[in-house]
Amino acid sequence: MKRTAAIFLSIVMGASLLAGCGGSSSSTDAGAAAASTEAAAAETSSDAKVLNFGCQMYGDGLIDPTNQTNAAWNCMRFGIGETLFRFDDSMSVQPWLAEKAETEDYTTWVITLKEGIKFSNGTDMTASAVKASLDRMKTEGPNGSSTPEKYLPYEAEVTADDAANTITIVLPAANANLLGNLAYPVCEIVDVEGTTDWNNGVIGTGPYAVVSFQDQVGYEMKKNEYYYEEVPYDTVNIMFMGDASAKAMALQNGQVDLVENITNVADIQTLQEDPNFTVDIASGVRCGFAWMNQNGILANDTLRQAILMAIDYDTICQSNTIGGLYTAGFSVLPSTLSYGYDKLENPYAYDPEAAVKLLDDAGIVDTDGDGIRELDGQNINLRCVSYENRLLNDFSDAFAQYLGEVGIGVTADYGSSDDQWSKLVAGEYDLNNNNWTTVGTGDPNEYMANWYSKSEANYCGYKNEEYDALYEQLQTEFDTEKRAELIQQMQQILINDAVAIIDGYYNSSMIYSKKVGYAHIHTADYYWLSTEIVPAE
Repeated sequence: MKRTAAIFLSIVMGASLLAGCGGSSSSTDAGAAAASTEAAAAETSSDAKVLNFGCQMYGDGLIDPTNQTNAAWNCMRFGIGETLFRFDDSMSVQPWLAEKAETEDYTTWVITLKEGIKFSNGTDMTASAVKASLDRMKTEGPNGSSTPEKYLPYEAEVTADDAANTITIVLPAANANLLGNLAYPVCEIVDVEGTTDWNNGVIGTGPYAVVSFQDQVGYEMKKNEYYYEEVPYDTVNIMFMGDASAKAMALQNGQVDLVENITNVADIQTLQEDPNFTVDIASGVRCGFAWMNQNGILANDTLRQAILMAIDYDTICQSNTIGGLYTAGFSVLPSTLSYGYDKLENPYAYDPEAAVKLLDDAGIVDTDGDGIRELDGQNINLRCVSYENRLLNDFSDAFAQYLGEVGIGVTADYGSSDDQWSKLVAGEYDLNNNNWTTVGTGDPNEYMANWYSKSEANYCGYKNEEYDALYEQLQTEFDTEKRAELIQQMQQILINDAVAIIDGYYNSSMIYSKKVGYAHIHTADYYWLSTEIVPAE
């Protein structure tokens, strides 16, 4: 009997349930952004509905989903691209551009597309067009850094039946979470034939389409007149603002109507107390963590263990700078998810005296009296790569302070999210701090591949045969409870092996003025400029 995947794949994370994605320090100030907005607004009619949206410039602002993960998220967040399936706020898979999916063996999938969907240039979204988009993802993906093979293997065969309005995907191996993978932004369906500017002019099926792009400033968007639902705004001006206080100030001054993720605690509190603004917060399934590069000095187990014991995560997360925006934790998966966090044990809880003893006993000491310990005759001076978004630089600064107190040197290497990503991929770091969605496909399978030794996403050189065996077992285990047990075991191995510094678990937010009638930040924070965001009446 055929089983609809939407039923099988409903993975409910709970009420307190995300790439990923980093932000860039590149930005315009509120004044420059306002000037851009005023110029754009002047070209619209007086009765046009206009939304001014202030956000971080994620990556270089590009929107080609195959280019990089940030670009894929931009394309969806800006209301340009959509996927065959999407997630609700309990992270259950729901149809979007697709009507349904059927499979008998989780290897061959028949996906029926919705009728009447058009791209923003008026071209019909046929089964052949969907196939072309997925095929391009597989062929162009290796040229970028979005690693689409994690979502749809290159060996997967996609065929189209335009008469039946279906596509058939034949996988090289069974995958119960294929629809979750197809809901990831990298798998957005775009018009391959109609798109001529892949950097900033991708043509999708979303409610908005690109009019123009100004580097470091933002996008001007227009209503997709062919959209299958009513589109609430005629024009959307996306204004890049890297500084959280600039977002808050622009919102308070009326230069923007809506912003995402203000990360200054004082600004958030001020806006929450002001009846002129609404702050919508989604409990986090994002994890802030710093990779520890085991292809360098951090291959030393004792050093990694001591680093974890030297940092007071609870105090950092409760500080005036960060308080309330992160919840402290010690696993790579947030405590809000149903993967046995309360059963995990942390052997490296904060204990600076124990960290000092551990280092001393291992002979990792300061022999020349300069305050920095040495390993293999060299001062330990860790290169910490980070970027200014979601308080990551603040965490990195705190780590440096705590580690300095036990004789471990840290040199900051802070830049844009693109800098962070390129240095991560190239292995040019000791610590690399970032913020990832942990259940980006409705399941942590893709995220846990970051520590699978055979994965292209293993950027830290970690290898553990027991972890690899469990990860491979996870690929063929379809029972939900058994998958949760495997994931719990995998977490404990990563904790024991001291693979990462855990910043904490982040809560995303959307803040808007009274000009906006409603806006919402979703658990899967891919969905920003949707038709849910409407003007005030």
